[in-house]
Amino acid sequence: MDTIFALASAPGKAGVAVIRISGPQAREAAERLVGRRLAPRGLAVCKLRNDAGELLDEGVVLTFSAPASFTGEDVAELQVHGSTATVAAILGTLGGLDGLRLAEPGEFTRRALENGKLDLTQVEGLADLIDAETEAQRKQAQAVFLGKFGDVVERWRRDLIRAAALIEATIDFADEDVPTDVTPEVDSLIFRVADDLEREVAGSRVAERIRSGFEVAIVGAPNVGKSTLLNRLAGRKAAITSEYAGTTRDVIEVRMDLNGLPVTLLDTAGLRETQDAVEEIGISLAQERAEAADLRVFLAEDDEELSVVFRPGDIRVRPKADARKNPDNAVSGKTGQGVDRLIEQITKELTNRSASAGLATRERHRHAMSSALERLESARKVLERGPEEYDIAAEELRSAIRALETVLGRIDVENLLDEIFSSFCLGK
Repeated sequence: MDTIFALASAPGKAGVAVIRISGPQAREAAERLVGRRLAPRGLAVCKLRNDAGELLDEGVVLTFSAPASFTGEDVAELQVHGSTATVAAILGTLGGLDGLRLAEPGEFTRRALENGKLDLTQVEGLADLIDAETEAQRKQAQAVFLGKFGDVVERWRRDLIRAAALIEATIDFADEDVPTDVTPEVDSLIFRVADDLEREVAGSRVAERIRSGFEVAIVGAPNVGKSTLLNRLAGRKAAITSEYAGTTRDVIEVRMDLNGLPVTLLDTAGLRETQDAVEEIGISLAQERAEAADLRVFLAEDDEELSVVFRPGDIRVRPKADARKNPDNAVSGKTGQGVDRLIEQITKELTNRSASAGLATRERHRHAMSSALERLESARKVLERGPEEYDIAAEELRSAIRALETVLGRIDVENLLDEIFSSFCLGK
C-alpha cells in the first residue's frame, strides 16, 4: 500500500495550508521533515526541513494512528503557512521520499470507504457538503455525511435479513413441527420496510432538487417584461432587454439563494406564433425548459392562455404593475413593485415542497430503493400462496437486501466509485 500525500486545503495564498499524508509511512515521512520522533497520536510545533537541512517552514504537525483516523490508516497532517512557495517546497520534499506519491482525486476518501470508516452514502454526503452553496444544501449534506441515511438503510437491511432467516428456518424444518408460525412477524417486517421505502422514494426527488437546485421558469408572451423581471430578481443585468418582441432567444439562467434553498431562475423566450426560424427554435426550447421546471411563474393576464400548461403550485402575476391603475397581483421588474411579494410566493412554495424531502439525494438511491420495493411486493404476494413457495419468497428478500447493499456501496459499485471520487479534490 502506497503512502499518499496532497494539499488538503484550498490552493492559493492563505494564512494556513494543510498537507495530509496517509499510509504506512505517514508518520515516518513527517519525522523525516521535522528531524525527530513523533508520538503515534499527538500534536507538536516543529521546524520542517528538506533532506539538505534547509528550513522550509515552522508549523504544527498532527499524527493519528490507524484505525483512529479519517482514512483508517496512519495519518500525519502538516499545518503550515499558506504561501504557494512554502506549500510547493514541502510537497516537493515529500515527493522525493521513497514510497510516497501524490494522491489521486478523492483517494483519501476512497481509502476511508475501503477501510470501513465511511459507507458510500457518507462519501456522497461529504462531496455534497464540500459543494454546498446554501443553508438547505449544507444541512442536507451534513445529515447524509453523518450517516443518518446509511443508518436507515442498515436498519432496513437488518429487518429483511431477519425476515429471510425466519422463512429459511421454516424451509429447513419443513418436515418437522415448527413451534410457531413465522408468517405474521415476516409480514410485519416486510410491511414496515416497504412503508419506509415508499416514503423515502417519494421524498427523494425533492431531496435531489435541494442538492442540485430547483428550477423556476418565468414564462409569458413576448415583451411583457420577463427579462426585466429576471434582472431585478438577480440584482444585475443578466438578460438583454428591449422594446422589440423576440429579443430573448436562448434560455438565460441565474442562480439564487432563496431562504437557504438553491434556485435557478430561467428567463425564456416569449411564447407566440412566429415565422422567424431562429425565434421558433428559442420558443420551442422555452417550452421544453418550462415544462421540465419545478415551478413556473406566469407573467400574464388573469384570463390569458399560453402554450405552457398551468400546474398546481405555479404562480401567476400580471405584468407591468408600474403602468396599471390597479396594480393588484401585478409585478414590475422596472420599478421593483410587487417583486418582494413574488419572491415570498416562490420561497413559500419551494419551502413547502422541501418539507417532504427524504434523506436519499441521488438517482441511484431512488433506483436501488425502487428495486428493493418491487422485490418486497413480490415476496408478499408469494408468501400469500403458502409455505410451498417460501423458497421463492426468501430469494425475493435476498434480492431486496442486495439492492439496499448497493446503496451502502457493499456490492456492484466499482464502476460508480471512479465517477464519484473524480469529483473530489486531491486532498480529499
